[in-house]
Amino acid sequence: MAFHYELRFAGIGGQGNMLAGAIIAEAAIFFEGKYATQVPTYTSQVRGGPTKADIIISDEPIYFAESTHINFFLALDQRTYNLYKGDTLDGAIVLVDNGLVNVPEEDRKRWDVYEYPIVRTAKYEVGNVITANILSVGMTGELTQVMSLDNIFKAVEKRVPPAFLELNEKAFKMGVDIAKKLKAEKGK
Repeated sequence: MAFHYELRFAGIGGQGNMLAGAIIAEAAIFFEGKYATQVPTYTSQVRGGPTKADIIISDEPIYFAESTHINFFLALDQRTYNLYKGDTLDGAIVLVDNGLVNVPEEDRKRWDVYEYPIVRTAKYEVGNVITANILSVGMTGELTQVMSLDNIFKAVEKRVPPAFLELNEKAFKMGVDIAKKLKAEKGK
């Protein structure tokens, strides 16, 4: 059976969800030799409006780029969590910023939910709130295991300005480590 995996990153404009989605798609295409699409959705509001980036990764050509069977859902905002969770499959991995998103009990029963204060961690532990997206990318890579972490980081290196590479490398590695701890807590 063909490999086909759908991811959705949801949040508000300015959180870096579009860049995070592009990094995952580029890692799949340029470093994993897979097909991938990344479809951004956002409002005319530059910052603060709802956004989502849908990514499909496949080992076969993708003829329909809209994500309709989400295997991994990341939400950094309650409004966008509520707005965009609908296509998430039963048993999917759901990662939320638990300082910004409250997951209802009925959703916890359907999905494999991971919670962490992503934005706060980026701001106070990494040292810059704008690294929340790269922290999320590291967590996504570790939680999903759909691609090599090294290949995902190669895509980060291509996208991040050289002056900010060290900071983003710290965010990526911290995201991977956090996800490993979260999985260990669940016995996975």
